Amino acid sequence: MKVLIDENLPKPLKIDLPEHEIIFIVSDMSWNSKKNGELLKLMLNEGFDVF
Repeated sequence: MKVLIDENLPKPLKIDLPEHEIIFIVSDMSWNSKKNGELLKLMLNEGFDVF
């Protein structure tokens, strides 16, 4: 499952979800400060399953 973690959540959360194989934080994708609508479009275009 490809997971995207919002920039408002703590970064260590990324390592607390080991059962998911691909986890990115918004900042990993250089999507900081994007509005939710734009962020959701980017997320879907990149094949993320969960936000």
